[in-house]
Amino acid sequence: MRSKDRIAYFYDGDVGSVYFGAKHPMKPHRLCMTHHLVLSYDLHKKMEIYRPHKAYPVELAQFHSADYVEFLHRITPDTQHLFSNELAKYNLGEDCPVFDNLFEFCQIYAGGTIDAARRLNNQLCDIAINWAGGLHHAKKCEASGFCYINDLVLGILELLKYHARVLYIDIDVHHGDGVEEAFYFTDRVMTVSFHKYGDMFFPGTGDAKEIGEREGKFYAINVPLKDGIDDLSFSRLFKTIISKVVETYQPGVIVLQCGADSLAGDRLGCFNLSIDGHAECVSFVKRFNLPLLVTGGGGYTKENVARCWTVETGVLLDTELPNEIPENDYIKYFAPEFSLKIPNGQIENLNSKSYLSTIKMQVLENLRCIQHAPSVQMQEVPPDFYIPEFDEDEQNPDERIDQHTQDKHIQRDDEYYEGDNDNDQMDVS
Repeated sequence: MRSKDRIAYFYDGDVGSVYFGAKHPMKPHRLCMTHHLVLSYDLHKKMEIYRPHKAYPVELAQFHSADYVEFLHRITPDTQHLFSNELAKYNLGEDCPVFDNLFEFCQIYAGGTIDAARRLNNQLCDIAINWAGGLHHAKKCEASGFCYINDLVLGILELLKYHARVLYIDIDVHHGDGVEEAFYFTDRVMTVSFHKYGDMFFPGTGDAKEIGEREGKFYAINVPLKDGIDDLSFSRLFKTIISKVVETYQPGVIVLQCGADSLAGDRLGCFNLSIDGHAECVSFVKRFNLPLLVTGGGGYTKENVARCWTVETGVLLDTELPNEIPENDYIKYFAPEFSLKIPNGQIENLNSKSYLSTIKMQVLENLRCIQHAPSVQMQEVPPDFYIPEFDEDEQNPDERIDQHTQDKHIQRDDEYYEGDNDNDQMDVS
């Protein structure tokens, strides 16, 4: 056991001020709510708080195609009507709309995951948290499922510079297709996704038969679930599979995507997990005492997302939180109970014991096909990306220099975000 985990937490208030649109289920404002709840429980006093750098286009192009990154950089709501062919090519539109400050939004959440990976690589922390990250559907050349840049893939690529084997675990209700696809042909990354599958549920992939190909055969694990799975069934399955995965694969580092749309009562979800059930997965993974990068993901009942990720921040800090939510800027969203607990889900559990047993046996059988952890010839570690220095003399005085650029990366105790614009006050979802 490590004596005390060192936790790095990444947050930029600008990430919560973008707006996908009135009818769109993705509300980045949930990140402001989460952060203020974390502050209200004084959890920031037990962590190092960092504002991430904005990832440079060259960093985003380590996975994404340069033309796609360049288009995201260039497109605005005012000019999108001129680019109908490109919008179709890159899958931008209803699910993935073009909105103000879209590229900056991507730079911030991706920068957080990249920074988290670098701190872990340099052994500056044991656990790194970026609740703004976890956008697991984005593909190399296109947006998908509310995701534009796949920060998880970028973070994993960074971790692969220092670690022979990276384990990726995904507990979002949707299949982690973008991450699986990126590493489908390699044994350097094992992807394990627990998700709803069937009934045309998005994204339509994630069958247990999808196991990887070529060098990556048996290194993609999918746990397809039906509606209504509850804490007990999910927890048992998760612990059995993840224990065997870690024992067999022996990863050097774990990336855990904590999509909160697997909670009971989510607007787009169909599971019955309580916050305690969801957080138990985080607690279990933490107990392996491996370097751990934790991200957010889906989650569309925003007050429950904030509750969940705050509780899980507490879990990572070994801190149990009182059920009564303290006063904070977003307290009204937690009415009328003002409590961390959420009601149990009422969806019928369609996952029979025999179905879950079959899935479990199938996964364990595939794991037996891996003789032992793959070895890798470690090359000289490539350098972290060159980050240009901020040079005041070269700045155009007519250009607005945002606060983000001027701030030092690490936050002082008196610099928390007290005045986030609530762009979503009228939303009653």
